[in-house]
Amino acid sequence: MSAPACRPTSAPERPVRVVLADDQSLFRTSLRHLLAVPSSVIKEEYGAHVGAGFRVVGEAGSGEETVSVVRSVKPDLLLLDLSMPRMSGLDVLRELATVRESMRTVLLAGMITKPDLLTAIQLGIDGLMLKDSTTERLFEAMISVMNGRCWLGETLATDVMQTVRPLIQSSRAAGGTLAFGLTPREREVLQLAAAGYPNKDIAQRCTISEETVKHHLTHIFNKVGASSRAQLVLVANQCGLDSAV
Repeated sequence: MSAPACRPTSAPERPVRVVLADDQSLFRTSLRHLLAVPSSVIKEEYGAHVGAGFRVVGEAGSGEETVSVVRSVKPDLLLLDLSMPRMSGLDVLRELATVRESMRTVLLAGMITKPDLLTAIQLGIDGLMLKDSTTERLFEAMISVMNGRCWLGETLATDVMQTVRPLIQSSRAAGGTLAFGLTPREREVLQLAAAGYPNKDIAQRCTISEETVKHHLTHIFNKVGASSRAQLVLVANQCGLDSAV
């Protein structure tokens, strides 16, 4: 279904710093061993480039501990269990709202209701996958979000579409406008964002600066009423805003 800041070409790539948050220690151990796989092996087996690979820099077994660890180590990526004791994954997202600007988050769930799914998207998650997904899917999700894209499993995407569609239809029935007052340039930026292009590529294609792209996206988010890139893409798809101007 967004890209890390570009580093100088002379600087060596560093591993993606990861925090594992799950109340099941065995599950965290499995993830830790999985992420210890060398980046060369990941590329060979899964056909994806992950730079210098992944490095676990913190673990948490409860929601409160997750908040503390994330604020302490400031990871690049948080793998967060939805069902955490004393503070759910959604509560953790709310608590970390002010410190998540530079961190990507993939929410892991054994199962998730449609309301919680929409809430997670509104809270700005970058990816969401079920715990019974394959190893390949997990790496795809992590690599996608670290390269500036959003990740949502096919089953979950269907659930979101089924939940969002009635809202769109209600808006149409009420005579509401679905263009959201977007300018032609904003529509162009939205189409590229919906297609999965990171800000740098959008800037190149539109012949504008990355700062201008961010400015346009801020306006688009406000007009559409989306709070995350994933939610923006879903609304764009449902409203036909991702089609050519």
